[in-house]
Amino acid sequence: MPLDPSFIGRVYPPTTTYEVGREKITEFADAIGDENPLYRDPGAARAAGYPDVIAPPTFLTIINLAAINSIVADPDLGLDYDRMVHGDQRFEHTRPVHAGDKLALTTTIEEIMARAGNDFINLRADIADEDGEPVCTTRAQLVVRGEAQ
Repeated sequence: MPLDPSFIGRVYPPTTTYEVGREKITEFADAIGDENPLYRDPGAARAAGYPDVIAPPTFLTIINLAAINSIVADPDLGLDYDRMVHGDQRFEHTRPVHAGDKLALTTTIEEIMARAGNDFINLRADIADEDGEPVCTTRAQLVVRGEAQ
């Protein structure tokens, strides 16, 4: 079943906030094998001009993935999760994420298209801090493989 193109432009407002913790930043840095002291040492981060440890640039995958999953789980969209692969992911940071940030994410379906028997859905997530100031915009492309003939 093809993806429903009427979903283009649909906006999913924040349903919760995510509070960034030092321990989560450390866990993420450990998972990607990055020993950068700015991700682990509050003193080093402050000496570099940050209010606390900062997160690696791809850390926001943690909250972005939850938003993507809520969209793809919508049965009206028509996305077959078993046939889905992640095609692309980009991050455009306004500023680094740091421990203590309280972040909210608004997701928009920017485009749905079909090519070569596959469906593509492009999602944008605008991530803001508790004051509503932009922190990062992420873009993801999901590909739903067509059925083999």
